[in-house]
Amino acid sequence: MKIALIGYGAMGKLIKTLAEEKKHKTAVIISEPDAKFTTDELAKKLTGVDAAIDFSAAEAVKQNVEACLIANVPLVEGTTGWNSEREAIKNLIEEKNGAFVFGANFSIGVNLFYKIADYASELFAKFEGYEAFVEEQHHSRKKDAPSGTALKLKEIVAAQIERPLTISSTRAGHIPGTHRVGFDGAADQILLEHLTRSREGFASGAITAAEWIRGKKGFYEFSDVMDEILKR
Repeated sequence: MKIALIGYGAMGKLIKTLAEEKKHKTAVIISEPDAKFTTDELAKKLTGVDAAIDFSAAEAVKQNVEACLIANVPLVEGTTGWNSEREAIKNLIEEKNGAFVFGANFSIGVNLFYKIADYASELFAKFEGYEAFVEEQHHSRKKDAPSGTALKLKEIVAAQIERPLTISSTRAGHIPGTHRVGFDGAADQILLEHLTRSREGFASGAITAAEWIRGKKGFYEFSDVMDEILKR
């Protein structure tokens, strides 16, 4: 499979390494300093690849989507912070019969954590004595707060528990990505936690998404990829 990488920071470099270990070819690299292309110029560079993986910047997502649609290339969107444009991008993908898969977090472990949080929330929803909360911590370089993963966890829990739910965010030092879902009652507290050790989980998940979206059409979330894998 020929892959285009949009954004070539730490994540882009790691995806290239892991993809080539899986015998995929990195055919195109759009690095941050080179990102000042028109949509048509970008589409021309992407033409001929089997999938593009984007870990660039939130403000570039819409143009990257448009360029991939022109080039008829499926896009794996790993950038967060573009949620306000989600409906517009979904409509664009469906109107142009494109292929798009996104995730608040492409880590396999995090996506299994989503399912654990969903099941736990379903259990605690049956008892009025517990209130839920979400906490997340990241290094001081992370721009968006709350994180996309924390917002997804809130969405999952809120779908089961119709009581007030808060997210607390911390940005400091070199904290690795940490997410917690808690259920607090008068007598006890139950805490679920996911701690990220490296970026390798995100990179591996993004490559899995690129392999999965190839040949498909539609607007998907990474949870759709996970659901299909778990059903096999």
